[in-house]
Amino acid sequence: MLKTRNIKKVIRSKPTVEGAGVSLKRAFGNDHVPLLDPFLLLDDFHSSNPEEYVSGFPWHPHRGIETITYILSGEIDHGDSMGNRGIIGSGDVQWMTAGSGIIHQEMPKGSANGSLWGFQLWANLPRSHKMTSPRYRGITQSQIPEITLKNNCKIKIICGEINNVKGPVQNIIIAPQYLDVSMPANAAFSHPIRKGHTGFAYIIEGCGYFEKEWDPYKVDMEGSNYFDMAREGRIRNESLVIFGDGDECTIVTGHEPMRFLLVSGKPINEPVAWYGPIVMNTQEELKIAFQEFHNGTFLKHGSKTSVEKP
Repeated sequence: MLKTRNIKKVIRSKPTVEGAGVSLKRAFGNDHVPLLDPFLLLDDFHSSNPEEYVSGFPWHPHRGIETITYILSGEIDHGDSMGNRGIIGSGDVQWMTAGSGIIHQEMPKGSANGSLWGFQLWANLPRSHKMTSPRYRGITQSQIPEITLKNNCKIKIICGEINNVKGPVQNIIIAPQYLDVSMPANAAFSHPIRKGHTGFAYIIEGCGYFEKEWDPYKVDMEGSNYFDMAREGRIRNESLVIFGDGDECTIVTGHEPMRFLLVSGKPINEPVAWYGPIVMNTQEELKIAFQEFHNGTFLKHGSKTSVEKP
């Protein structure tokens, strides 16, 4: 018999400022290591005011991680030290493996009406892959399959598989799933998450129920609207739901529809030494990385490579 995953923790996203002055909501980050291993950070940037994002993320380094950028609306102009240039448009995904080191910039442009909405997820790399060659996987909206279930739930499959339909991002070391799920009101959705893997949902719009038998006194809630949740068990947008272990998650909507990201991956179970945009295993490795960045020896694979298409 399959074991349904219960809620382990709920985190309300928090306003923060990153880059050169970009206002965003942070669902989780440095304070939550190793709770979401192998994932390190999830940022939700959502604004209709260009002044909150046009300053962007000028040239900065990364080493030891993968960054996954998913845009719902607007555009981000990106470039890197290897000569790659491009636009991440509405519905597109960029899966960047920083590996041994890359220096890049991400400059939001917004949509025609000035709105920008997207997410950036950081996934850790194991020690064996931290110094691998950097690469991009550029995925356009048209390459991401969308399926509709019998209950009218719609799922965009970025990474993972549902009903024998696979997402375009494959062969990633942490064996991730990354789904964009839209549920109508009064619907139920169950999905397998491999036992032992970390799984979470981030609610984009609406609200829903993420545990069959809700007991607010057994759930760790960080920054959430405790009284709303305790009364009915509803979890609203801009909240992160971390699942405990099990075989599958079951999610139900009430009188409101809901949209959420569903993500899972295999834990690395290694020490994390993290400062800014660089994540290694030890403080000594971290020190070396920043020394190399300042003395000009940071880039180990400096030749231009083309953007990889799935």
